[in-house]
Amino acid sequence: GLDYFGGKMRKMVEEAETIIRNHNKNTSQTVIVHCWRGGMRSAGVAWLLDLYGFKVYTLAGGYKAYRNWTLEQFTKPYSMKLIGGYTGSGKTLVLYELKKQGHAVIDLEAIARHKGSAFGALGLPAQPTQEMFENLLALELDNTQQNTLWAEDESQRIGLVNIPHPFWNTMRAAPLYFLEIPFEERLDYIVKDYGQFDKAQLVNAIMRIQKRLGGLDTKNAINYLLEYNVKECFRILLCYYDKYYTKSLQQRDNLTTLLHTLSCDGIDTATNTHKILNTPS
Repeated sequence: GLDYFGGKMRKMVEEAETIIRNHNKNTSQTVIVHCWRGGMRSAGVAWLLDLYGFKVYTLAGGYKAYRNWTLEQFTKPYSMKLIGGYTGSGKTLVLYELKKQGHAVIDLEAIARHKGSAFGALGLPAQPTQEMFENLLALELDNTQQNTLWAEDESQRIGLVNIPHPFWNTMRAAPLYFLEIPFEERLDYIVKDYGQFDKAQLVNAIMRIQKRLGGLDTKNAINYLLEYNVKECFRILLCYYDKYYTKSLQQRDNLTTLLHTLSCDGIDTATNTHKILNTPS
């Protein structure tokens, strides 16, 4: 043990200090130590950090037990309700309003650090790994004590990560409240949201969907962008995403019993949230 730990003790203490400094918003000296199954290595490091003045916990069963716990969270029978709508419908704003009103919300895009489309990574930090995404989602689910969870209707894949299949199945069986908002209202919303980004970033995002978008629409969208006509560029893109969402919607099982279409005049978050909450499931 001394041969293994002797030369590394100072480095381990310094690393623990760095982790606490970078991740803690307060001055807590609390750390948790684990290895794969929970054994002598983590116990040894815990002893060292405790000796140095940290408040130390060890993870019973190690990270393997934690991962098993994580995967179990996705198989639980959650009661869910989904907020749907075409791109630019302000679905995330409704989620924020529901959370503000005290409802249980799972913001999958926030956990994934991605908004779901080819443009979804713009302005956001790097996505977590698939494993970390699952760990973070499991913690969010465990922290939710209420009976009904609200989430945004998503594709199973969000950027580079996938919603775990058991939880995805639960989502697909949930009532879907579809915000039907006029095209022009949605177009104005996404122009304001995405038009601020650098042209090169937008062109790169368009190129990622060029095969599905088609050669002519790709060319026209990029030309409009280069001519500073952002609105006409996004008009082409919005038509594409509307068709894509419609196709996905029509492939669902039990759509007639799960879908609740709500006609909305525009992106008025308070009004649209009120409509959803007052629509029977």
